[in-house]
Amino acid sequence: QVQLVESGGGLVQAGGSLRLSCAASGSFFSINDMAWYRQAPGKQRELVATITSSGNTNYADSVKGRFTISRDNAKNVEYLQMNSLKPEDTAVYSCNAGVTRFSRGRYYNYDVWGQGTQVTVSS
Repeated sequence: QVQLVESGGGLVQAGGSLRLSCAASGSFFSINDMAWYRQAPGKQRELVATITSSGNTNYADSVKGRFTISRDNAKNVEYLQMNSLKPEDTAVYSCNAGVTRFSRGRYYNYDVWGQGTQVTVSS
């Protein structure tokens, strides 16, 4: 089993910063693409940023220039540095990872989700 555990959420004033972390644990062959999603009350889940295993990144237009996604492959940790936060960034942020496991002579690929962490930005 593979688990993702997020940390770093909280309450911050507009213009402030937060850093989210997502740590993977368990038994796996590799962690591939990783991502951060968010979901605000009454809204659909939104893809915030992605990062490949080699470090290539993509961002939603709404966070470009303010958020930075990164990862430490040696520690199996993904980060989301959020600067210049706005009230509209308020949401539950969840990390996602594509995982490869090797079992009984075969490779298995599947997605794993974290439990989510609340980010609240006050105006």
